[in-house]
Amino acid sequence: MNIETEKRIGKNIRTLRERAGLTQEQLSAKLQLNGCDLTRSAVAKIEVGQRHIYPDEIILIKEILKVSFEEILDNK
Repeated sequence: MNIETEKRIGKNIRTLRERAGLTQEQLSAKLQLNGCDLTRSAVAKIEVGQRHIYPDEIILIKEILKVSFEEILDNK
């Protein structure tokens, strides 16, 4: 993925996380409980496009936030 795509997806994840009423720490904890070892710092880096996000992470974030892939990948 290019940097603009990473930033857009990260921004979408942040918006969706905040809409769900979760902090970065809470999202990180839920991810870890489901076998995805992402720290709060890693979540923060994903949200600003400084860390690559892997497909399995996107799938789990989608499930935790109860959103669609389209909402995560949306190009608004």
